[in-house]
Amino acid sequence: RATMKSLRFISAEVFVSNAEFARKSLSNVAHNLFPLLFKASYLLEQGEVIHDLVENWPLTDFNMGKLLGTTVDYQEDLSHRTCSVCLESCLTGLRDYVLNHPSPYVKRLKVVDLTGIKDAEVQFCECKKTMGRWARTQLLSKLCLELVVYLQQTQCNSGTFEISIDVLIDLFVTERNYDLVVQALLKKYCCPLKICCVAFRSDNLALQKFFYIIKLADPSLLRKLEIVHNVRLDMEHLEILFNSIHFPLLMSLTLPARTFNVQRFTATDERMLTNIGEKMGEMMQLTELSMPFSILTGRIQKLLSPLKTPLKMLDVSNCSLNHADMAYLASSFHANHLEALDLSGHNIPDLYPSIFFKLLSHSSSVLRSLTLEDCNIQDTHVNMLILSLSPCQKLQEFKFLGNPLSSQALKHLFTFLCELPMLKNVEFPVPRDCYPIGITYPIDDASLCRFDHQKYESVAEELNLILLQANREDVKASTPLFGSYDAAIQETNNELGAYLIKSFKETLEKFTTLNKMS
Repeated sequence: RATMKSLRFISAEVFVSNAEFARKSLSNVAHNLFPLLFKASYLLEQGEVIHDLVENWPLTDFNMGKLLGTTVDYQEDLSHRTCSVCLESCLTGLRDYVLNHPSPYVKRLKVVDLTGIKDAEVQFCECKKTMGRWARTQLLSKLCLELVVYLQQTQCNSGTFEISIDVLIDLFVTERNYDLVVQALLKKYCCPLKICCVAFRSDNLALQKFFYIIKLADPSLLRKLEIVHNVRLDMEHLEILFNSIHFPLLMSLTLPARTFNVQRFTATDERMLTNIGEKMGEMMQLTELSMPFSILTGRIQKLLSPLKTPLKMLDVSNCSLNHADMAYLASSFHANHLEALDLSGHNIPDLYPSIFFKLLSHSSSVLRSLTLEDCNIQDTHVNMLILSLSPCQKLQEFKFLGNPLSSQALKHLFTFLCELPMLKNVEFPVPRDCYPIGITYPIDDASLCRFDHQKYESVAEELNLILLQANREDVKASTPLFGSYDAAIQETNNELGAYLIKSFKETLEKFTTLNKMS
């Protein structure tokens, strides 16, 4: 559906569509029109105009989220367009703002906020080339270093050295861009563009390097920390991290798989876990916590009870929670504030159906996203599930891949889902009757695609028809077999694959050496 544009916005589009004319005329444009022209240029992918607008930016702040978000003149949100042409023009324009402005004394820009850019799976820009979080980290670091070198080698106007602009960014660091980002952070104080890391994600990085760069990134500013794939952080390292570095503003924490494993806990490990929980409570303002694939049986209360702020997002997928853990969650003060909850990998219907019902009833007034993948939800449990979800009238997203449900049960469930007024996204499993008889759950990767595709398409069509007949065309229903889209993995999958192959080879070599020794 086309979004209405004001006459002002249409005029701005006409103005920027002739790039040569627009660039020559910028000096005559009123300062308060720059934001309008920037959004129009971004929509039309006018890279040269974007560059010159940023290079001559007359205002004190430049906030990408606000500039591209819903505005009075054009309500469509463009912040999910990570168009390479537009973003590169924007960042090089920022560099040239420092270097090429004819009169540095009238420069007013103090803060550039790049954190409002959202990486999305579908891109609508014509160039079809995206600049993800990793590439933005890479380019900004490169431009900062270029600036430092240029300023050291060139006699610049003294006013250039007085420029100081805080650039707020979500950094994404892997082995491949580590050295570049470290150099940029080390030179921060002699660069007019000051990298201010608000969120930090690390994948494919040696632990020693992670500890070094996280200190350089200024943890006192950090609001979100994601340590995800191939960073070998265990509980001992986490305790060292929290004991040596303070994160006073940290609101969101994602830990790598298997950070905790209570199956092999000693008395020392119990003390460590208590200390980690206390540290999270003392020095952070956590509202989001993700710790998938850790074994936390019987320890959830120990870890979460010291938190002073209620959690709005909790991911404890595949954490082997027991009855006591679920009972704590359901009765804790977190339950009434949970907006996003992931309980995947737990046999909910058999182990704790009544407590699950209690947990959802407590969080129902705020719950927006619920993920129950591989939870052994069968046809006989659908009515119980419907009863549990009924109070969740604000639910926007429901994911339940990997559950052994028949096509008939899915139709029954979809008929109910149509009644949830805020629902926008549903991820449903391939129906059990599309797989060969005797398939066992959870389905292994090798068997995941071995189903009757024609029958699945027919069922998917019927499910979409149920939505259509209920006037719910606004609901997107899909079956992403290998999990939801992850922009970070998509952008760095080559490096991730290479890292996994390298790790496999190293393990194989060690195994071969041990065999020879024996």
